[in-house]
Amino acid sequence: MTKRILIKDAIIVNEGSEVQGCVLIEGNLISKIFLKDVPGNIMESAKIIEAKGKYLMPGIIDDQVHFREPGLTYKADIYSESKAAVAGGVTSFMDMPNTNPQTITQELLENKYNIASEKSLANYSFYIGATNNNVDELLKTDPKTVCGIKIFMGSSTGKMLVDNHETLNHIFKTSPLLIAVHCEDEQIIQANTAKYLEKYGEQIPVSCHPLIRSEEACYKSSALAVQLAKKHNTRLHLLHLSTAREMDLLSNQKPASEKRITGEVCLPHLWFDDRDYDRLGTLIKWNPAIKTRNDKEKLLEALLNDTLDIVATDHAPHTREEKNNIYTKAPSGGPLVQHSLNIMLELLHMGKISLGKIVQKMCHHPADIFKINKRGYIREGYFADIVLFDLSKKWTVRPDNILYKCQWSPFEGFTFTGKVTHTFVNGNLVYENNRFNELIKGMRLSFNR
Repeated sequence: MTKRILIKDAIIVNEGSEVQGCVLIEGNLISKIFLKDVPGNIMESAKIIEAKGKYLMPGIIDDQVHFREPGLTYKADIYSESKAAVAGGVTSFMDMPNTNPQTITQELLENKYNIASEKSLANYSFYIGATNNNVDELLKTDPKTVCGIKIFMGSSTGKMLVDNHETLNHIFKTSPLLIAVHCEDEQIIQANTAKYLEKYGEQIPVSCHPLIRSEEACYKSSALAVQLAKKHNTRLHLLHLSTAREMDLLSNQKPASEKRITGEVCLPHLWFDDRDYDRLGTLIKWNPAIKTRNDKEKLLEALLNDTLDIVATDHAPHTREEKNNIYTKAPSGGPLVQHSLNIMLELLHMGKISLGKIVQKMCHHPADIFKINKRGYIREGYFADIVLFDLSKKWTVRPDNILYKCQWSPFEGFTFTGKVTHTFVNGNLVYENNRFNELIKGMRLSFNR
C-alpha cells in the first residue's frame, strides 16, 4: 500500500503566495493540496505531521556545487555533502566536473551518476566538463538526462581552463544543451598576479584577491560569453556573477523561463564583501573573488528586479589545513550548502528580501531555467521535494552541528534565526529534527528538453 503523509496546517510559500494549507504526499508525489478542510478518510489513513506556525516551501535546487567525488574525497564526498544539503533544505544539486579524474567523457560522467545512485540522500545531476579538445564528447551528451556543459573560461580549482577561441566558438555553436560558464579572463589575472607578486612576494594580503581577480577580468570574460551566445543563439547560464558591472550584460525583460541568457549569484557574493577579508582571511577566498560593498548591494538589487535569476552556493569544500595557508597557497572555495537557506532567511529578517522571492530564486527558477521535470514547485503531481522550517527558531553554528566532511564553516559562531525541521526528497522524509533516514537515496534529475 502506498504510504501517505499529510503535512497539516503549514504556511505554504509557493508561486508568489503564502497561504495556510495541508499537503498530502502519496508515494513519491504531491497528491493533493488542501486549502480548506481535509477529508476524514485521509486524516485517518495518513501519517500526520503537525506544522501549524511553520513554513513549507519547495526543496531548494542548488545548480552549482563541488562535492569532490571522485578523487578528492578526503575533503568531501557525495554522501557527506548531500547529507549536509538535505539538513539545509536542499533536495537537488548539480555538481561540477573538476574532480579527479575530471568529468570530461561520457564514461566518467556515468561513473559519477552510479556513485550518486548508491550514496546521495538528495536528487542529483552532473555537468560534463569542457576542455580544449573534447568537443566530440560534449556533443554526445543527452539533454534529457544531464543538466549542462560546464566551461571554465577562467582557471580555477582543477585546471580545466578553456582558452582556445576556436574551441569556444565551436562549443557555443554546436552545444546540444545549456552551457554554464565560469567567467574570468586568464591573461588579466596572470598580469595582476605578477604585479602583486613583485610587490609583496609570497606574502600577498588576501585582501588583494579581488584586485587580482578583478572586476575587469570578470567583465571581459562574461562579455565574451554573452557575445558568443548571442552570435549562436546558445542557451547560456552565467555562474556566480560577482560585480555590479556584469549586470549590464543581462536583462529582466522576459521571465526566467523564456530567457536565452540567464545569470546566477552565489551566497558568498551576496553576504560578504571586501571588508570581511581582515576578519576571515582565506576562509572566504572564492573564485570569482568577493568584491566591494557596492558590488554586493548591486547584486542584491539585480536579484530583486529579476536581472539575476538564481541563487546558488558554489559549495566548494577544502580542509581547514588547506585554507589556513598564505594567500598564494590557499585554495579558493568553501562549504555553504548546509546553511544556504539560513543565509537567505537572515536577509529576510533584515528586510532585504521576501520569502516569495527566496523561493523563486532558489526553487522555481532553477527548475524553469534547467527545465527540470516536475520539481521546484509545490504542485499536485510533482515530486514531493519539500521543506518545512521554523522561521523564528534560533541556533548557532558550532563544530558539533556542522555536517560538512571538512568540518568547518565561515559561519561558525554565527547565530541564525530560522531552522529546517523536515526535508522530504521524492516523498521520503530524509531529515527530521537533526535525524536522518538514509535507507532510500535520491533520484537522477531528468529534464524536459
